[in-house]
Amino acid sequence: MAESRVRGGGDRRLRWLLASSAASNLGDGIGKVAFPLLAVTLTRDPLLIAGLSATQFLPWLLFALPAGALLDRIDRRRAMIFANGARAVVVGGMAVLVAAGGVTIWVVYASALLIGFAEVVADSAANVLIPAVVGKGSLDSANSKLQACEIVGQTFLGGPVGSATFALFATFPFLLNSVGFAIAAVVLIGLAGSYRPKAAESAPADLRAELADGLRWLKHHRLVLRLVVIAGLISLVSELAQAQLVLYAIEYLRLSEAAFGLFAFVGGIGGLVGAGIAPQLVKTSSRSAVLVGGTALCGVAFTGMGLTGSAVTGAALFGLFAAAVVAVNIVLGTARHTLVPGELLGRVLGVWRTVVWGAIPVGALLGGLLTHALGSPARTFLTSGLLLFGVAGFAFVSLRPGAFDDESATALRVLHQDR
Repeated sequence: MAESRVRGGGDRRLRWLLASSAASNLGDGIGKVAFPLLAVTLTRDPLLIAGLSATQFLPWLLFALPAGALLDRIDRRRAMIFANGARAVVVGGMAVLVAAGGVTIWVVYASALLIGFAEVVADSAANVLIPAVVGKGSLDSANSKLQACEIVGQTFLGGPVGSATFALFATFPFLLNSVGFAIAAVVLIGLAGSYRPKAAESAPADLRAELADGLRWLKHHRLVLRLVVIAGLISLVSELAQAQLVLYAIEYLRLSEAAFGLFAFVGGIGGLVGAGIAPQLVKTSSRSAVLVGGTALCGVAFTGMGLTGSAVTGAALFGLFAAAVVAVNIVLGTARHTLVPGELLGRVLGVWRTVVWGAIPVGALLGGLLTHALGSPARTFLTSGLLLFGVAGFAFVSLRPGAFDDESATALRVLHQDR
């Protein structure tokens, strides 16, 4: 497994990682609002708007597997520094083009694609660094804090800042986005130690064989395989609606561009609540219960959003969705760190995110087609909500109580048997 050469100081090293994550997620949050708002000024075609969301996540489908294998070979901290630096350069170039008035929808697409490839490396590296930084005993807490950084940066702060600065001066949010990524890269210099997996130091690099090891392990670990399927379904079905959120808010609820950021702000509050209560919910019930219940609540939220015409109610329901999906993500993240051996974590995460994040562009495009066919983004939210109830039912019949605890003890044995 990945281990820092610096013993002890787990809390201090986690703070460095969280500080970098906070800066990059703030930049991400600004960008995730500014990019679709820029796209809406260029086109109102729901397919092109959905296509932007698909383009942002397409690299997860194309690159997550090789990136995961690469992260099991190299220093993960250095990979994060390089990826965040690359994102800073690309978004900075985008700011120049916006200021010069040289932006087309295809330039927006190209920038989103390049940023997406760098995001695959940066986010995957941050995820697999968690066990090396804090150890096995604090995974729920560490994953909760990482989720909180993502929520605060991307929705609680980034959304309102992105929308307000875009309304003021369209170039400004892209400049802030670039600065956020640059700070994220610089902060990681304070994360002392080497974070290259030990197995990579003594074995020759054979990425094809290493990918096969990860796939073979996953094939034989039934619980993790089921979780990949469940997570992929949640991702696919929820993205039907999420890719249409900007149209839902601006066209259906008649919100202004600045108010759209406040709408996302409510989602950030909900996400923080989910991050705060998820570890306690796991202790008082079970991981399976939080996973199934959280997915069902996602269905409640999106179904309600499809039925209401009130901006206040819609925002509150979006906050409920954010709380539920964050709790689900914390359960899934801790399950990966607990069940997957450290030396395989990058590769298994690559497979996981190829499925889960690769489902996002598919869901986004299907969501665009649904809105086009149904004539309203609200009907797409209603459809997504009903389908999420089905995913919750599938998760309920797939996961028996105590499944996480029973199978975690077998993870290393599966690895050794495969070898």
